[in-house]
Amino acid sequence: MTPEQAAAASKPVVLDLGDAFSRDPTTLRRARLLGISGWAFYIGGRAGALGDVRAETAAAALGFLAPDAVADGWDAAGRVVPPIEVAAASLAECCRWGAQQLGALPDTERLAALVERAVVAADASGMPLFAAWRAMPLPDLSPGARTAAGLRLLREHFTGAYLLAVRAAGMTALEAVLSGPEGEAGAVACGWPPPYPPIGPLVRRRLWAEAVTNRLAAPAFTALGPADCTELVELLHRTRATLLAQGGRPE
Repeated sequence: MTPEQAAAASKPVVLDLGDAFSRDPTTLRRARLLGISGWAFYIGGRAGALGDVRAETAAAALGFLAPDAVADGWDAAGRVVPPIEVAAASLAECCRWGAQQLGALPDTERLAALVERAVVAADASGMPLFAAWRAMPLPDLSPGARTAAGLRLLREHFTGAYLLAVRAAGMTALEAVLSGPEGEAGAVACGWPPPYPPIGPLVRRRLWAEAVTNRLAAPAFTALGPADCTELVELLHRTRATLLAQGGRPE
């Protein structure tokens, strides 16, 4: 398996598992304990790794979320908790989820090692969120926590690569969301208000951007080699299937 093939095959699983902790009810309770809304916790939890930046900077780094929606969550969180503390709380919840949900699975130690090698090898150029998160210290070094945190990092890497690819394709962030699988529902979830442009002419550009994303993410998998790339993809799919069998969905 080539690095580009590994990127393409692993991407949907990484995008799913890398964000699964955020859908866990215990994670949502952490927001209430901090005294902020779930949306503020999500925005601050992702962009907070950048530090005390302006809302405009956070929105630019997040990319696919509407700037006004980002500003609402960012400012609401910042009035109560410093951004880096929200990010640290979010990372702690990610590690907790990983230790609880992934720690007992038989292949977690190996999966953690493979994911971490990819994270270390990834090129962070033009991806400030990924770079910021890669510099965050882990509060838990157990295999499950390391796996969950590594998948979160790879998710930010894929998202950052896709944002670069979308801009290279001549698309706006909103157009990329609209032409994706969730369409207008995805745009609403990302805080973009209607009316929306037609998506017909955008589909081919989005497919091109997806291919470019795989090429941009491929260097992260080059360090693994063909055999380890294949093993990583197999472990990712097996892990997601196990979580689905145990609880209905990976969360």
